[in-house]
Amino acid sequence: MPANKEHTEATPSSLAVAAGEYLDYLAVERGLARNTIAAYRRDLTTYCAYLERAGIMSFDEVTRRVVEGFVADRRDGGYSDASVERALAAVKGLHAFLVRDGIVAQNPTAALRLPKKAERLPEYLSVEDVSALLDQDFPEGEMGLRDHAILEVLYGCGLRVSELVGLDVGDIHIDDGFVLVRGKGSKERLSPLVGSAARALTLYLTEGRSRLAAHAHGTETSAVFLNKNGRRLSRQGIHAICERYGRQVGLVGLHPHTLRHSFATHMLAGGADLRVLQEILGHADISTTQVYTHVDRTQLTEVYLAAHPLAHR
Repeated sequence: MPANKEHTEATPSSLAVAAGEYLDYLAVERGLARNTIAAYRRDLTTYCAYLERAGIMSFDEVTRRVVEGFVADRRDGGYSDASVERALAAVKGLHAFLVRDGIVAQNPTAALRLPKKAERLPEYLSVEDVSALLDQDFPEGEMGLRDHAILEVLYGCGLRVSELVGLDVGDIHIDDGFVLVRGKGSKERLSPLVGSAARALTLYLTEGRSRLAAHAHGTETSAVFLNKNGRRLSRQGIHAICERYGRQVGLVGLHPHTLRHSFATHMLAGGADLRVLQEILGHADISTTQVYTHVDRTQLTEVYLAAHPLAHR
C-alpha cells in the first residue's frame, strides 16, 4: 500500500517559512528585481541550513556569534568577498524584517556592519578599441545585422544585458531618438538612441529581424533581438556575441558590461553631467555613478605622467 503523501513530503521548517515571507515582502512590497530575489533566496536557504545543522530551529535562538559563525563558514568555503557581503546583507535584512513584524524581539545582526568594499574601478575600453570592435566586418545577412546592432546599442545606449534582451519592438522610438528601457526593479527610463547605434538598429529592424522572425513558425514574439529560431535572444547569447566579435579584434573575453562601462567613461570624459549620466544609466544612487569620476581622474593622471616633462623627476 503506498505511503500517505502527508508523510512523504517534507514540511518546511519554521526558519524556511519565515525566510519565505521575507522574500515575498521584497518581491511584492519592495519590488526588487527577480535576479536579486533569486540570489537572496539562495543565500537564505544556505543560512537556514547552517542554523539547522547547528541545532537552531527558531530565529529567537540566533545570536550575533551564530551569525558571525555563518559568515566565517562562507569565507572558509572559498566564497568571494562580494558573495559573502551579499549573504550577510540578506541575513541582516531578514532579521530586521522579523523584528519589524514582531516575529522575534531582538535583532542579533543590528550591530554587525557590512565590511567596506575595496574600491574596484570598472574595466573599460579605449575609444580606439571600441571603434575597432564596431567598425570590423560583420557577416552578411540577418545574423550580421543583428550582431552589429547589439554591439552598437550596448555601447551607444549604455544598457545592461538584461535590459537589452528585454527590449520589445514597441520600446524603440528611432524617429524621436530614444529607447524605452526597463531597468532594475522594473523601473522605466529613456535612453538616447542616435548616431551609429540608431543606424545599425534601423538596418537590423528593417532588413534582418523579419528574416529571423520567420524561423519561429507562427509563434510571434515582440522581442527586438531574436535568435536563429526566431525567439527572444538570451543573455547567454549576448555574452557569446560579445566574446566572439571581441576576440576577432584582439579583445579577448569581452563582456557586455564592459561596453556599458566604456559608454559611461567616455561620456564623462566628453563632458557629460554626472546627474544626466545617472539618469541614462538608471542608477538609483548617484554614488554608483560617481565611480566613473575616479576612472576619469585615473585617465588624467596617466595622460599627465606620459606627457609632462618633469613628471618622473
